[in-house]
Amino acid sequence: MADATELLDSGERLAPEALRELQLERLRRSLRHAYDNVPFYRESFDKAGVHPDDCRSLGDLARFPFTTKADLRQNYPYGMFAVPQDRIRRIHASSGTTGRPTVVGYTDADLSLWSDMVARSIRAAGGRPGDKVHVAYGYGLFTGGLGAHYGAERLGCTVIPASGGMTARQVQLIQDLRPEIIMVTPSYMLTLLDEFERQGVDPRGTSLRVGIFGAEPWTERMRREIEERFAIDAVDIYGLSEVIGPGVAQECVETKDGLHVWEDHFFPEIVDPITGEVLPEGEEGELVFTSLTKEAMPVIRYRTRDLTRLLPGTARVFRRMEKITGRSDDMVILRGVNLFPTQIEEIVLRIPGVAPHFQLRLTREGRLDALTVRAEARPDASQETRDAAAQAIAAAVKDGIGVSVAVEIVEPESLERSVGKIRRIEDLRPR
Repeated sequence: MADATELLDSGERLAPEALRELQLERLRRSLRHAYDNVPFYRESFDKAGVHPDDCRSLGDLARFPFTTKADLRQNYPYGMFAVPQDRIRRIHASSGTTGRPTVVGYTDADLSLWSDMVARSIRAAGGRPGDKVHVAYGYGLFTGGLGAHYGAERLGCTVIPASGGMTARQVQLIQDLRPEIIMVTPSYMLTLLDEFERQGVDPRGTSLRVGIFGAEPWTERMRREIEERFAIDAVDIYGLSEVIGPGVAQECVETKDGLHVWEDHFFPEIVDPITGEVLPEGEEGELVFTSLTKEAMPVIRYRTRDLTRLLPGTARVFRRMEKITGRSDDMVILRGVNLFPTQIEEIVLRIPGVAPHFQLRLTREGRLDALTVRAEARPDASQETRDAAAQAIAAAVKDGIGVSVAVEIVEPESLERSVGKIRRIEDLRPR
């Protein structure tokens, strides 16, 4: 097999200075493209008193205004498109809690770029041409399934388009078709693991050697559980539909030390979530992306709400982002204490008798907010084990985070799921 470095594409071989020169050239072009073709950006730039010609260095990007998900929704459905409708080849949309999704479009060139970036990501994860890739992300308007599918084909892999759901059938397909790679949400991977064991099949004996997991935050503890129970390498992929879909950043299998951002096409910044000030490299804040080469729907300083920090590159020249620790809009402030779902995940994963599937339900009791942690029991857990797990979770949250919560152990696979992901926060408080 060829050495991994021999397989790098031309973008991955750029020297740091050449990369910065390319980024600036592409950034200036993207700013001009957005300003000339998207009324929202022309109005936004003019209101902020900046013009694409004002960008003479990468640092000048901080002078330009942010784009938010609310901006995309206000311009629903096609107001953010920068090309005529007859150049649009595909439309995707992300689900939203407001009832109005964010719609994204792709030209032929955008689809080709997307496939290239996912192919690059799969290769960085350890995939090679000829591998069979079991895609268990949902297909449809969600970008996960089709993004993974065409990227794997671009790399030269054989795709098994399993999509989501039908867990027992997925287990059978993995046994029969013998894929080397699986692409899926980490929470659904754990559901598959439980199904393997329920059927009496040793998950460590499958053909799988690499799992590429994304679409939701996951912890190092969850990585260890997946790797130990399945005997595979578990690596992280990052993307969001507003930027392009999966394939914006990828963890390299040889280091597993954060996700290298494909900076020749997506320029990252870290900003203070409150003030919007750009933070120095290494400080944690909110991740912001500017697309450098997208045609149909360029995004300028798009606020992802994901919390991370940027670090120097290791396995690649591109900078790394740490695994997402949470989202600024997922942070729960409970009686003055900041709490993220990933903190609860760390606790649930170490409690016997419960599966790593949980949901946080917020209610209001009188004038005070209350939080209930709802965790799924493992199929073989007795009532005594469930009761002990509830007490252990409540005690760990109190000791580790500093707040009192109620805990409800629910039946296996009873929490609401969407495209393989569990809805982490259910806010039932009166508006």
